[in-house]
Amino acid sequence: MTSQNEPGKHMSAEVSAQPAIFAGLVERRAEIAEVAEQVRRRKPRFVLLAARGSSDHAALYAKYLTEVLLELPAGLVSPSTTTLYGAQPDLTDVLVVSVSQSGGSPDLLEVTESARRRGALTVAVTNTADSPLNQAAELSVDIGAGVELAVAATKTYSATLLALYLLIDAVRGGDGEHVRNIGELAQATLDGSVDAVAEAVRRYRFVERVITTGRGYSSATAAEAALKLAETSYLAARAYSGADLLHGPVAAVDAETAVLAVTSLGKGGAAMKDVLDVVHQRGADVLAVGSAASDAAAALRIQVAESAEEVAPILEVLPVQRLALGLSLARGGDPDAPRGLKKVTKTL
Repeated sequence: MTSQNEPGKHMSAEVSAQPAIFAGLVERRAEIAEVAEQVRRRKPRFVLLAARGSSDHAALYAKYLTEVLLELPAGLVSPSTTTLYGAQPDLTDVLVVSVSQSGGSPDLLEVTESARRRGALTVAVTNTADSPLNQAAELSVDIGAGVELAVAATKTYSATLLALYLLIDAVRGGDGEHVRNIGELAQATLDGSVDAVAEAVRRYRFVERVITTGRGYSSATAAEAALKLAETSYLAARAYSGADLLHGPVAAVDAETAVLAVTSLGKGGAAMKDVLDVVHQRGADVLAVGSAASDAAAALRIQVAESAEEVAPILEVLPVQRLALGLSLARGGDPDAPRGLKKVTKTL
């Protein structure tokens, strides 16, 4: 069933809306800073992040931010340890951040309620201010992306990244300097990547197997890229960190493999150079995406506007979303309504 006879129109509009959403979210930085101040006063010793789906990739990004910028240990929650196995660890002085675009996942709700009972400071980061998750958490951050009509998350994912960055940056005492013009950078990225994305759609229209890879902060973008390609174009897409790719999976890379490599300026992008050299030597067709794409060993490159490395994932994902949209349409699909998927997936 197509989206009102125009496949992809919602996803296309929502991708294009992101620069304005980013600018609006930055303008609301003071609201997020108030939440951050309460976190700072509690002085958490550890951070746990709970999420599912695309939000799980946003949580992975937040894990890197927490460990690098706050120098606090951080981990990703396995909700089933609470919902299926009933584990009740002591979470005194622990910050639990639950990330959910809808705020309606029963397992995340249970994790948040349980964590709060066990002494954690709980923060919900959602796109639905009146959601059950927001009500369950002690504090909440509204990402303010507006209603998302396409099943595949685009604007809610990127806005979640930005909201998490603003929160963590404020906890460390930052002033949001690196994202002050993020809306302009996002628009420049979307405008400047149109031709390269179109060429990538033509080049990879008939591919069936894709590996996505990145390092550091960009690991989250690689994971989200694999999910978007799988859910919109039904591709067999698998994400690996650049380091893990060389520890075995590279053996499966050959001339029939398309590799989407996320590489932006900074330590993570620099660490991808050796990875791409190896993959390129194995004959893989490499598509490099990021602000360091021009220096990558690749068959095709999609350049992204330069930014501080810690905020690059907010920009890197934009042409990836456009690529997923274009491939889905080129392959006869409707990315607004992928088969077998719903907007909110409820798991226990």
